[in-house]
This record gives sequence, structure tokens and C-alpha cells, in this order.
Amino acid sequence: MLGRTANDLYWLARYVERAENIARLIEVGYRIALLPREGEGYNEEWRYTLASAGCADGYFAKHDNLNTRDVINYLLFDCSNRSSVQSCLKAARRSGRAQRIALTRDMWEALNDAWIEFSNIKPTDVTANELPKILDWIRSRSALYRGAMLNTILRDSTYFFSQIGTFLERADNTARILDVKYYVLLPEVEMVGSGVDNVQWGAILRSVSAHRSYRWVYKQNYRPWRIAEYLIFHKAMPRSLGACYDHIMTSLDGLGQSCGARYTCHETALETAHLLSEGDIDAVFRSGLHEFLQDFITRNNRFGCEVAEAYHFNG
Repeated sequence: MLGRTANDLYWLARYVERAENIARLIEVGYRIALLPREGEGYNEEWRYTLASAGCADGYFAKHDNLNTRDVINYLLFDCSNRSSVQSCLKAARRSGRAQRIALTRDMWEALNDAWIEFSNIKPTDVTANELPKILDWIRSRSALYRGAMLNTILRDSTYFFSQIGTFLERADNTARILDVKYYVLLPEVEMVGSGVDNVQWGAILRSVSAHRSYRWVYKQNYRPWRIAEYLIFHKAMPRSLGACYDHIMTSLDGLGQSCGARYTCHETALETAHLLSEGDIDAVFRSGLHEFLQDFITRNNRFGCEVAEAYHFNG
């Protein structure tokens, strides 16, 4: 497969996943913004949502203050923000058009329809009542595209690069959501276990569609260490870091067999997968959850760069 083709398929998958993840981050920020707050810090949850999405610098280059409408518009519609939902769907569609022959009809129609329908949504349409519906719609369009891909595509290089892009992006998002909650949104020790704390953790679990499955697995109320364990190590949870790297390793093995070669990215992914397989949540909390997550994000980013180098994305 040509490097340009591999690049487009990989980034198409990443952008579709990122659009969904931005919708999930907005949902977390919006739910927490609705919680009662006392004293200073009003709207600060949006600062951390922007930081989690990697959009803080761009936002403050255009806006002096934080307010809910400006943040939501920036994350949904602003074309100068490369991670906005609008930018992600546009970039995904552009990559899809460039590699139209590599996509099935179902994949292309799901992608193209999502772009057309989202283009008809205007910032003025995003009212308090409509925002949850719009966020749900974005998530459903991502699921539709991914379902079309899984159900119609050959298990060849197109599939493997799409899977790697999807799960690298997903792992990054899960780590960032968890880091924002534990490290930034709840720095005061005395709040741990409070009603506000539990509502915040509930919002985090809902953002990764895990609030019901968590109860099913642990059969107990929210516990920070259990939630962290669930989102980091529990491979049965589809958006956990461990589950993401299981999928990445399977796809890398497939690429290794089809290309007849292994590269540095294979070893980096194997080290990260081993870390997640052998990890212990008590040890993570002793050394620092924030530090663990930042190390993971760095590893994940390095892996992405190594994939691009190995398969000549810029060639």
C-alpha cells in the first residue's frame, strides 16, 4: 500500500473517532457546568475541557473569556480549530474522497451523509434543549461509519490502518478524560466521596458509555480507584486503554504479516500493551494517576509518530 493511501485511511479513522470524542468531551463539560458551584472557579470546567481536547491555546487566541456558548461553538463549528467536529468531518470526508476506491459504498455513504447533515446545523440551532440531541447525533454518525467499516471491508491493510487510527485516537481520549476529572476537576481532597464527586464521576462514565457497565462489573457505588481501573485496565470495557491496545496489537500483527516486516512502532505498542496487561491500580495511585496518564499519552503520541515513519505517511 502506498504511504499516501495508508496516511489517508489512518487519518480518516482518527478524524471520525475524534469527532465523536469531542462530542463526548462537550457532554462531560456541559454536565459538570450544570453542577452548582460556590465562590471562584465558575466556568473553569470549560478551561479544562479545552485543555483536554488540545484546543485551549486556539480558543484563547480568539476569545478573552470563557463562556458556555463560545466554547461549544468553538468545539463544534470553528473551522480554525482543527479538532472541531466540523473540521474533523470535513477532513475525514476529504481523505475518504481521495481514497474512494479503498472504501466500500456503505462506508462512503455513512461518511458523506454525516458531513452533509452536519453542514446543515448552525450555531444558532444549538440551544440548551437541542445540544444533547446534537451530541447524540454525532456519536451515532461515528458509530454508523464504524459499523459500515466493520461489516463490509476486507481484513487487509485498509482495515488494519483504520483500526490503528481509531484505537490510537480512542485511547488518547479516554486517558485525557480521566486525567481531566481526577487531576484538575477535583484537586481538593476533602471533596472525594462527596455528592459532587459522585456526580462528576457519573458524568465521566457516561461520557465513555460506561455508567451501566461499571455497575454490572463492580456492583458497587462509584469509587475513584475502581473507575480508574475500569477505564485503564479492564479489557472487556471497549473504550479502556487496555482494550484499545489489544485492538492495536491485532492490527499491527496483521500489517506485519502482510508487509513481511516489523518496525519500531511494533515494539513501542508491545511495551505499552504489556504495561496495561500487567498494571496494578494500587501501584498507579501510589505513584500518581496524573503522572501515569501523562506517561501513557506521551507513549501513545510517540507510537503514532512511529507508525507514520514506518509506513511512509509523509512520503
